[in-house]
Amino acid sequence: MKFSLFSSKRLGIDLGTSNCLVWASGEGVVLAEPSVVAVDSVTGRVVAVGSEAREMLGRTGSNLIAQKPLRDGVVADFLVAQSMLKYFMNKVLGSSRLARPEVMVCVPSGITQVERRAVLEATLTAGAKTAYLIDQSLAAAIGAKLPIEAAFGSMVVDIGGGQVGAAVVSLGGIVATASAKAGGNKIDEAITLYLRRGHNLIIGERMAEDIKVKIGAALLMNPKKTMEVRGRDAILGLPKTVTVDSHEITQAIGPVLNSIITCIKNVLEQTPPELASDIIERGMVLTGGTAQLRALDRLITSQTNVPAHVSEGPMHAVVYGTGMALENIEAWKRLLHTR
Repeated sequence: MKFSLFSSKRLGIDLGTSNCLVWASGEGVVLAEPSVVAVDSVTGRVVAVGSEAREMLGRTGSNLIAQKPLRDGVVADFLVAQSMLKYFMNKVLGSSRLARPEVMVCVPSGITQVERRAVLEATLTAGAKTAYLIDQSLAAAIGAKLPIEAAFGSMVVDIGGGQVGAAVVSLGGIVATASAKAGGNKIDEAITLYLRRGHNLIIGERMAEDIKVKIGAALLMNPKKTMEVRGRDAILGLPKTVTVDSHEITQAIGPVLNSIITCIKNVLEQTPPELASDIIERGMVLTGGTAQLRALDRLITSQTNVPAHVSEGPMHAVVYGTGMALENIEAWKRLLHTR
């Protein structure tokens, strides 16, 4: 894909634990790849990034390590995250990279100043001229097209791979916010643990994610869905296949979903009464890939007494919001972190 000189100067990046999305000025979302990097453990050289590296997860030899440089929404390995950012920026800009771009990166609301500086440094070292950080919840609210400049309350809940972030926004600012390490990856881990304990079956990350997508649900739903799951017998060490159903998975992921509900309730408890009445009337909007889990909106509605609606294009809401904020930088500058 080719980019004009103008569009190459501004990039919005949703640097997620599971996936990285890049928005380019004048083009929209131009890249969506897994946040995975394959590294040679002997030389330290980056061998593959993104989709190619994800194919190596659980399949690499002793010298090749496929890893996720972000954990729970924050940078866990600075150098690998820097290499990943540089790769994605170069892939998007290509031969039209005549000037270093302005880059805005979305980060979870609850991260520390040290973690914010790590993301800024990684972005600048990867080749950005100027780096801005925007809170994930604010970006999600902008991307979901909530009327956040209005004098009434709007609530957004972004449920990604590494974290859930909930916020109430009003008059262009965040009034109440909370986050929890209870995203899609924790759901995958809960499924993996259940199969090991309940079926003596060891599975990999990709199989756990397949189970979540194909038969996972937040509520017990009829008719039950079933799925054949292949892995390794935890006792014998031999290949093994078992059949699991959606009711089992719903019960297995219950504790993670409870953590998401608790995070949402924490924000509602912080919300001023005037804005709380707005939210009860208007409901909350769910964004992020994990928001697409079957019946999650119904579970949240039943547990909070506030209507929950999944946004249009929930996976792209944050990156669109990041791009829209970058396009209107002066209007949002007071809420951003920059270097």
